[in-house]
Amino acid sequence: MKTISAIFSIAMLAFFLSIPAYAKDTEDGAGEFKKHKADATRHLEEAIKHGKMGHATELSKHAKQSLEHAKKAKESGADAHMDQAIEHLEEAIKHADMGHAEEGTKHAEEALTHLHESKASKKD
Repeated sequence: MKTISAIFSIAMLAFFLSIPAYAKDTEDGAGEFKKHKADATRHLEEAIKHGKMGHATELSKHAKQSLEHAKKAKESGADAHMDQAIEHLEEAIKHADMGHAEEGTKHAEEALTHLHESKASKKD
């Protein structure tokens, strides 16, 4: 009986010690923000790579994926740089869909600059 009690006590201790680490990752949506920002950045870098090769269709595809993640990052709490990134992503997509890879790439690069500068906003 003492063995079961000791195992149960250790399990409960481990559980309660892990709660602060979990809370820190999810505090104010910072974990969500970081994940979506990283995904948006990854897709945007791929879009720029294709745009520089003149592949407007691929530029548009990856920019659209980046835009989805950028919007989710904004929802989870981002500063004004994310708004700017979203605006430039929309312009990049618009130009890429018209077959203007060079102009779309310029907007994608500007969006990437804003993505890098974006941080999670503080919620008071």
